[in-house]
Amino acid sequence: MDNSERSASVSADRAGMAAALRAARAGIATGQSPFGCAIGRNGRVLIASHNTVWRDTDPTRHAEVNAISAACRKLGSIYLSGCTLYATCEPCPMCFSAAHWARVSRAVFGASIADARAAGFNELVIPARDLKRLGRHRIELVSGFMAEECRALFAEWQKAGKCGAY
Repeated sequence: MDNSERSASVSADRAGMAAALRAARAGIATGQSPFGCAIGRNGRVLIASHNTVWRDTDPTRHAEVNAISAACRKLGSIYLSGCTLYATCEPCPMCFSAAHWARVSRAVFGASIADARAAGFNELVIPARDLKRLGRHRIELVSGFMAEECRALFAEWQKAGKCGAY
């Protein structure tokens, strides 16, 4: 990859994560937890979603699951090969599995599972890298991308006073 390709990739990653951050903030504004996800392909953001667990009374409605579902509907396919998932927080085992089944090619995330746990979330402490290794998955993982901005969502959520027991 030459410098112009690398620059375009970083630019696309920044745009994808910015969309995920905006989605997380929209979720916080409606009383949801501080997680956002975007799906991109060919340098374009296709969809961005936030966590809707409380709204939907459904513990599976994580931002990644919502974004994967919406992107599949938009593309008319259950496969997201060639797509990048941008998550404000490291995907939990359920979300990593959804990305696996959808055949997402890359996952870029900011905050870690440990960060979410420290903010009071009931996380399974199984890092995405371990899931990738154990499942022999080919997904490319990029961790800690825009991590400070992503971790700041937890403080924004707590300041908004929307944080009940999770």
